[in-house]
Amino acid sequence: MVIPTLNAGERWVDCLEQIQGQSLKPHRLLNIDSASTDQTTSLAQSAGFEVVRIERLQFNHGATRQWAAQHLDDCDIIVFLTQDAILASPDALKELARCFDDETVAVAYGRQLPHKWATAIEAHAREFNYGAQSSRKDARAVDQLGAKVFFCSNSFAAYRRSTLLDLGGFGGNLILGEDMEFAARAIKAGYANVYCATASVFHSHDYTVLQTLERYFDIGVFDHANSWMREEFGSHSGEGLRFIASELRYLIKRAPQQLPKAIFQAIAKFLGYRLGLLERVLPLNLKRKLSMQPGFWRA
Repeated sequence: MVIPTLNAGERWVDCLEQIQGQSLKPHRLLNIDSASTDQTTSLAQSAGFEVVRIERLQFNHGATRQWAAQHLDDCDIIVFLTQDAILASPDALKELARCFDDETVAVAYGRQLPHKWATAIEAHAREFNYGAQSSRKDARAVDQLGAKVFFCSNSFAAYRRSTLLDLGGFGGNLILGEDMEFAARAIKAGYANVYCATASVFHSHDYTVLQTLERYFDIGVFDHANSWMREEFGSHSGEGLRFIASELRYLIKRAPQQLPKAIFQAIAKFLGYRLGLLERVLPLNLKRKLSMQPGFWRA
């Protein structure tokens, strides 16, 4: 198991406790920490983690995780978790690992449930993207699913190490999306990406409108840099429209007071994404201000 951290905060204790309570115990526990100034690393060491410290500007979503995969050379399956994702049941790791009984599975990711304190906006996002039904997604599913076929999240995902390395591992110069970029390559190479709904974590974010714009700017940057994925599997614009329609219906029924924020966030998503697609003509200082990953834009 690999968890990158930066000042993990109060949820870190819950994350570690749930890992220790798993019915399937990880053979290795690795914490890659980006110069935290709180108790993140001491708590990780107390929980049995090997701690590797890096400078904050060294962190990269793909390259850091790729280093971890190469470092864990005595492991067959590598589970990636984020510091704010809390395993939801004692069998979460066991259920996710079972997916690899099928030799054609390269990657499997779990269900994300909203935290108890999540807003209706975030609860809907988790319900829309992470349903109750597991699914196997391979080349045969492309016609039906389009770009959804490579959807995956390293907030809680596992990889067959040998396949990950054989296919070149995670991209080292990606602003985000290293999980989906690898899943797309794996599917193209004949492997499967599995959504395991029986393995779940609590994981959600209550983004502000500005944070939403930053997030979607980064997604636009990713999509522009990896246009081959849209060419190979199709655009996800239709899915975005379906999401907005579903969100409006959900909020009208359950939390109409959140409709204004949802509308402003939809506008922020559109603007951020479009700006991200145009990042090559934007000045460096502006890209740093628009991005949720300003360190990515270092000269």
